[in-house]
Amino acid sequence: MDLTYIPMARGFVYLCAVVDWFSRRVLSWRLSITMETAFCIEAVEEAHARYGKPDIFNTDSHTIDASSRMV
Repeated sequence: MDLTYIPMARGFVYLCAVVDWFSRRVLSWRLSITMETAFCIEAVEEAHARYGKPDIFNTDSHTIDASSRMV
């Protein structure tokens, strides 16, 4: 999972993308104007529903990933 901050005229938009590290394919993604955990959880749940649960799940170590809801 990758969390990217996209600068806008007033603040940021946050992109959460679930990427397959082998194929580099984007499995799911969500945009949000807040750093709340829900939009990342939605992206992860969609990827799991479409492609199954992986054996290994890597993140880019942003604070939002540390949420207990992500575990």
